[in-house]
Amino acid sequence: MRLVNASAWYWCLRGRIGDARGALESALACAAAEGGQAAAAGADVDGARARPAAFAVLAGDGSLLDGGLETDPDGGFDGADPRGRWLLEYARLGFAGGAGRSDAPADAVLDGPIAVFRNLGDRWGEAAALSTLATRALYRGDLAELRRNAEVGSRLFGELGDQWGRLQDSEQLGILAEIDGDYAEAARLHEDGVRSARELELWTQVSFRLSRQGRIALLTGDTALAADLHGRAGRLSEEQSHRPAQQFAEIGLALGARRDGDLDAAEARLRPWLEWNRRLGVEIGVALIPAQLGYVAEMRGDAPLAESLHRDGLAAARRSGDPRALALSPGRPDRTHRAHQRHRSHGPGRCAAAVTVDAGPDGAGPVELPRRNRVGAGAEPGRDRVGTRVVFPAKSWHGPDRLLTLHDACGTLPARTPHTL
Repeated sequence: MRLVNASAWYWCLRGRIGDARGALESALACAAAEGGQAAAAGADVDGARARPAAFAVLAGDGSLLDGGLETDPDGGFDGADPRGRWLLEYARLGFAGGAGRSDAPADAVLDGPIAVFRNLGDRWGEAAALSTLATRALYRGDLAELRRNAEVGSRLFGELGDQWGRLQDSEQLGILAEIDGDYAEAARLHEDGVRSARELELWTQVSFRLSRQGRIALLTGDTALAADLHGRAGRLSEEQSHRPAQQFAEIGLALGARRDGDLDAAEARLRPWLEWNRRLGVEIGVALIPAQLGYVAEMRGDAPLAESLHRDGLAAARRSGDPRALALSPGRPDRTHRAHQRHRSHGPGRCAAAVTVDAGPDGAGPVELPRRNRVGAGAEPGRDRVGTRVVFPAKSWHGPDRLLTLHDACGTLPARTPHTL
């Protein structure tokens, strides 16, 4: 039992999800056939239950998490060893019942292990938990917490010489650069990440970082490069049987197809992921995909369908608790009507000059987003202009004068791994 638990992280790094699930399930079957384990081995058995649940989520199967996550954030895995519990939370972050939720029971699932790892003197575990807390902050739109945890985790991983950990934190810092509109720095960090991941033969990480590069290419208007990067990322993710990485690449291809006016291709890539996100309770995905499908409907001139899709996306965005998801959800009927009129007047590929965001959780009222600034040399007239900087009022959401980048008022969300969009 200890051997398969110890091997699980190696399998995770190498993308051998099927091997991991098979070995862990065989070990559990042997333990059950022997009539149970001694009390001293209880944590090993519980750890061997938590790990296949984590790998199942990474393969796109949330069935092992059913039955208790909404009422019990431990989901019956609370007896697992600290690293086993961390791996499960790493895998399910952003899914229904995962620690991406902004409620106290879910918070405790990730906040608790930090103290446990520190008490055990497990500096790697502490750094890994900090990195996961940074991802949680990204889902919530709390950029200060994201930066703080990413930087502390990066320092710890650096002291330990752990390259996987440094890859995680460099990705998060790249996302921050992207949000700040510093696309050159974001591209540099993600290019370095691809190079490091290739050297380490961490192919799932290569896939994610290629997709990150693809997002930057979209933001700077190079849809041909974006399609190449997302295509390579998608092929790698399929080879690794890693569904979140595959979704991230496919959504990128859909965004590029919509930008290029290939609406059939965009819809074909988006629709399969909508039900997957609904089934696993990924509210950010359930917000983004209907919004994208709504833009496709607008560009086809189908205003009623666009309004229905945008309403669905807005409802999910509100449930997600992420202010960026809310900002990107044009769910108000009057806004959808105006967008339909714009598409009739200007044709596909040109988006709103200004967007109004509905009231935040504190009821601060609507916020008018400024006209978009052209970014990147060589941007063509009439194409999507991305990189709008959004300043929320001091009382809004997560603190004073929170500066965000609306990556595309036509809809692209930066989100992280392993459940990124």
